[in-house]
Amino acid sequence: MSLFLKSNIKLINVNKGIGDLCSSYRTFFTYTALLNNSKNSDESPLKRLLNDASSFDGAKITNPEQQWATAPYPHKPPVHGTKEQIQGDYYKTEKKDPRDSTIIVFPGQGSQYVGMAKDLMKYPMAKDLFDLASYILKYDLLKLCLEGPADQLNDTRYCQPAVMVSSLAALEKLKEERPNALNNCVATAGFSLGELTALVFAGSIQFENAIKLVQIRAEAMKLAADTCKGGMMTVMFGPDSKVNYACKIAKDWAMDKGDEYPECRIANYLYPHCKVISGSESALDYMEKNYKEYKIKKVKRLPVSGAFHSDHMIQAVSVFRRALKKTDIQDPIIRVYSNVDGKRYRNANHIREQLPKQIVKPVKWEQLLHVVYERDPGEYFPQTYECGPGHSLKTILKQVNAKAWDHCFNIEA
Repeated sequence: MSLFLKSNIKLINVNKGIGDLCSSYRTFFTYTALLNNSKNSDESPLKRLLNDASSFDGAKITNPEQQWATAPYPHKPPVHGTKEQIQGDYYKTEKKDPRDSTIIVFPGQGSQYVGMAKDLMKYPMAKDLFDLASYILKYDLLKLCLEGPADQLNDTRYCQPAVMVSSLAALEKLKEERPNALNNCVATAGFSLGELTALVFAGSIQFENAIKLVQIRAEAMKLAADTCKGGMMTVMFGPDSKVNYACKIAKDWAMDKGDEYPECRIANYLYPHCKVISGSESALDYMEKNYKEYKIKKVKRLPVSGAFHSDHMIQAVSVFRRALKKTDIQDPIIRVYSNVDGKRYRNANHIREQLPKQIVKPVKWEQLLHVVYERDPGEYFPQTYECGPGHSLKTILKQVNAKAWDHCFNIEA
């Protein structure tokens, strides 16, 4: 097990601009209502989550047999002048031939399906990961992945831990099939929830703590989605389309219709001419009926329960930030790229600052891929492995960088 050193934690305050004043007022009233409203208990769900997050001190495993015996982190050479590798220190490494390097990416919520992880059970460590996660979560995560029911697996509260553990378990398959892939890994990233998986893989967050963090994150997002009813929609468009303007009009229309929490904005930048928007139900209804007016080619609702990566999720940010404040975080031992701006995390404090924002900010995956795969003309590309359920990230990579896609492989959970 890797050592995790305590570090000073800075509570980050994500300030809203003056243009979001109305949204901030709505959020304030939502908080007040949730904190004060109590039907069958003395405290509201949000207050209980906030209290749990404030007292969160990681997952304490008292049974030695429940400890995760080995970490999934890629091997790195020792620090110059020392005999042992100390996680978080600066590593002096020579530039490697891209053909001998790997990049590992992890999918997010929406990639799950009943039966995932079935083919991974022949790898003992993969089973151990599910056993430990189930011990922490207090329900049988593996049974849920293998047998469902689908409605429960698709629920945000269960889906997020399931996808993260399945993705980390897929590393065991990669380790078996391509032994050098982990040792030669130079960078990692994950889509939305997958970013937490990437931080576990990079050694920044201990697996046990990550399970608890994801559980709190998922419950907070589920509560926010139940409070502010909304959804998400894929939008296909051309050079002459007016997506941003359509979102503005849809939000205004929802407000005029009396929508309690009007919202419509870009939530995911996937690849050229394809984005995902998040919005309130009435705003998405407007988009479905009027998209051609804005020269948008196609829209398609996604089977999700909330307007993720939008202001509808503001409630979840404070909850997650409080839990993150109590979590030991270290500098990653390989490069990890942030969904918020597509750039690499500088250190542990940078992770603390950016990670909570990711819940409400758009996922800039297209921009992230441009940064990760930027190469001089004629330079080779590294091998990329998508570890986890589905193959959505490989499909997106083909649309953004076909040459990098030529060297991309699925290690499916």
